[in-house]
Amino acid sequence: MKKVWIAALLAGSAIGAARAAQEDGYARTEHGVTVTPTGGSAAKVEVTVHGDGIFHVVALPKGMENATLAPSLMAPNPPAAGAFEVQSANGHVLVKAPRATADIEIATGRVRFTDPKGRELLAESGQAAFQPVTVDGKPFVRVSQQFNRSSDEGLYGLGQHQNAQMNYNGEDVELAQHNMDIGVPFVVSTRSYGLLWDNSSITRFGNPKPYTMVGEGLKVSSDGKPGWKADYFLDGKLAVSRQETTINYQYIKDQKNWPEEAKARTVAATGGQNTAGNAVQKQTVVWTGELQPEVSGTHKFQLYASSYFKLYADGKLMLDRWRQNWNPWYANFDLPMVKGKPVKIRIEWEPNAGYMALLHNDPLPAPDRHSLWFTSEVGQAKNYWFIPAENMDGAIAGYRQLTGKAEMMPKWVYGFWQSRQRYNTADEVTGVVDRYRQLNIPLDNIVLDWRYWRDDDWGSHAFDPTRFRDPKAMIDKVHANHAQFMISVWPKFYPTTENYKELNAAGAAYQGNLRQGNKDWVGPGYANTFYDPYSAEGRRIFWKQVEAKLGVLGTDAWWADASEPDMHSNLSIEERMDTMGPTAVGPAAQYFNSYPLMNARAFFEGWRSFKPDVRPFLLTRSGFGGLQRYGAAVWSGDVATRWYDLRAQISAGVNTAMSGLPNWTHDIGGFAVEPRYEAKNPTPEDLAEWRELNLRWFQFGAFSPLFRSHGEAPFREIYEISPEGSPMRAAMIWYDQLRYRLMPYIYTLGADAYWKDGSIMRGMVMDYPADAKARKIDDQYLFGDAFLVAPVTEYKARSRTVYFPGTGTWYDFATAKTYRGGTIAGIAAPAERMPLFVRAGAIVPMGPVTQYVDQQRDAPLTITVYTGANGQFSLYEDDGRSEQYKAGAYSRIPLTYDEKAGTLTIGAREGKGWAGMPAARSFRVKWVSASKPVTDDNGFDAEVRYQGGTVVVQRR
Repeated sequence: MKKVWIAALLAGSAIGAARAAQEDGYARTEHGVTVTPTGGSAAKVEVTVHGDGIFHVVALPKGMENATLAPSLMAPNPPAAGAFEVQSANGHVLVKAPRATADIEIATGRVRFTDPKGRELLAESGQAAFQPVTVDGKPFVRVSQQFNRSSDEGLYGLGQHQNAQMNYNGEDVELAQHNMDIGVPFVVSTRSYGLLWDNSSITRFGNPKPYTMVGEGLKVSSDGKPGWKADYFLDGKLAVSRQETTINYQYIKDQKNWPEEAKARTVAATGGQNTAGNAVQKQTVVWTGELQPEVSGTHKFQLYASSYFKLYADGKLMLDRWRQNWNPWYANFDLPMVKGKPVKIRIEWEPNAGYMALLHNDPLPAPDRHSLWFTSEVGQAKNYWFIPAENMDGAIAGYRQLTGKAEMMPKWVYGFWQSRQRYNTADEVTGVVDRYRQLNIPLDNIVLDWRYWRDDDWGSHAFDPTRFRDPKAMIDKVHANHAQFMISVWPKFYPTTENYKELNAAGAAYQGNLRQGNKDWVGPGYANTFYDPYSAEGRRIFWKQVEAKLGVLGTDAWWADASEPDMHSNLSIEERMDTMGPTAVGPAAQYFNSYPLMNARAFFEGWRSFKPDVRPFLLTRSGFGGLQRYGAAVWSGDVATRWYDLRAQISAGVNTAMSGLPNWTHDIGGFAVEPRYEAKNPTPEDLAEWRELNLRWFQFGAFSPLFRSHGEAPFREIYEISPEGSPMRAAMIWYDQLRYRLMPYIYTLGADAYWKDGSIMRGMVMDYPADAKARKIDDQYLFGDAFLVAPVTEYKARSRTVYFPGTGTWYDFATAKTYRGGTIAGIAAPAERMPLFVRAGAIVPMGPVTQYVDQQRDAPLTITVYTGANGQFSLYEDDGRSEQYKAGAYSRIPLTYDEKAGTLTIGAREGKGWAGMPAARSFRVKWVSASKPVTDDNGFDAEVRYQGGTVVVQRR
């Protein structure tokens, strides 16, 4: 066996050994090895070491082995290599680092990774598949690689997707940025590793084969004829009946398929009347057909749809959904099918100018179905990073080591936000803040959504002077009321604006949307396009324009809407690519998923130069790997006001966190309102459901990383949506106040995302990876490591089943009743309360109810100790706004509970301190035990004076 240490490689005496190694099919390099396989699909495989065990694998296809790879946007500054060792024997070369070993088969270039004990973590299954493609006249490849064939590991991350899927082992996920869908090609495994697939193009996880229309692959027939029987009704009367090969109203271009005789005399946007004032005709379409499977197994389907739709399989209701007609999305379902045995499908749809398509993929063999498999449409090589760790948190920490630290958020970000689509005047903005203050309802941020400009002036960043006469005075008034002001800024420009002209002169404005002639939905409709954030000059100009018009007014934070980019909704993928490129660095297809990352960079770097000692903050509708380094959070897009959509938020948020993006939020109540809730006079039944849905969503929001109310009318302000004196209003205020009481705990979680690479919203599997039952539960999660949150996602449910992970004890937050880990229990869930539990051994610092964060910096803190197990917590504090924490201006107070001794030790304060830090304060201790819960007034059992030195409190 040959063994060469890296130190020797750097010496001149290593030249002869390197030449000998080349003859064996590999060459040692400064950072790893390069293998030249004698067979297989790759011409060259490079494996390099970064840090103490992160590996980078690049396999170049034949014919492109001398290509210069485009720089990584996700991992532009990977850590340098630490010490590693290279060995070769029996046709393999091993690169050994402290945390893992890469084993490369020289003949094929296949790579597998093992931990220090030799346990296999990740292994390539077969060769990479490279298929030549040409994009914008340049050569690329479609690239696919499978790993860990026939694996039972839990797989999480991949960004944010809304099909109520927690564990992605066995699932198909397309990574293609879209309103509500965020693609991040990073997976974290219960085997304690992460894999970052370094490709910015449209990528599929799971089955590498794209889904196709039912009728193109899977055959369908009806009444003995090929295709679907399609019946189109107007006002309940059959207008057209015909056979259709596929169901295809997926994009705008597909609306030409609509039969002329079935077109309703209506304009959907008029809300019930057409432009002539005549009553609308109600459209209904019913498709029936028998699917003819040619292979047995579990077939996977996607119904891409909007408006009201139902789907039945052999009479069983599989889907019953609603989506706003301008924002269709995929509803997934599986059907076990037997070759030669037809399955009857019935689809009922109320189009309302909506969209629909039914797509399908055949079953995969079980070993392939349960594997880790990435396929990208456009690439230069197989390119991925392997991140070994001791646990899943460590894998996420390694991901951030590669892609960037999660910047600290301003403290106010973790308070309550109020928003609306939309505030029309300055008085509305300041009036909402005034009303919250008058009612003593805590609030930290008011958000001004789009269209504050004149309608024909999008992209000017200029306020409409007839509605916002003095924007600076408006913002000053918000600040005087101890709130922050956040504003929506799109990357969108009308070509008539001076801002567009400046960007276009610099070659930093896309032309495709203008060339296609697409007009937006404002007034008569206006031509528009987006800027190119891949251009350094484009980013500089974009921010300069934002700063000059909005930054100088005192704006505190930015809301980057439509950052997918969504230039024109419901275009096909090909049409979308035409609107968003070519970019300054390459074809749109090559960089399809990375626009939100580069747009966030413009805000971050601009703010850094504008206010270098104030923490930047950006909320963006889409994200990508590395977004956390730009002081950005993401939200889940324009979700619908339905119970299913509430449930889908839970796994969406958890997997976003497990994609390395710790700061995530959602529109409480859903953004787009189902028509029955929009009515001026809803029925009592609909009004009751609307309020309950919002209350349940609000409860979930209080235990989300960011707590934010937003949506279309009806208005969402607490005092608007809940009647005065009602149990609903009392409950909403209680949760808002609880959020502020928990601020010491929550802000520490936020800080730990930076200091410890932690996650605020956590999958149960992160803390209990060996608990098989916890892996696929899609409607529970952890909030930090103390709280177990079980939202209620069904109308009129007054109880729900809760699974308690692990083997320890869990306390009901409301009653302190205890439950043993590993058990399932039915839990009462009155409308005003959500099931919430705390782990025995948890230490939860709590403060008083305040109207905004840091209103009382020296207020007493209640240290709540959940007895029954040892525990610890490290309370973090700083000034909440500046960048001085990076220079050590913060404090840590370690809190340790010893169950056997019955003592809480409040340790000596750590850190250099910070501006405004109280030198002394009261610490109150609350001991929680069975049936002795926390009280609303933060009642306590002991009180001590803390002046920075160690204090021990004995339990009595």
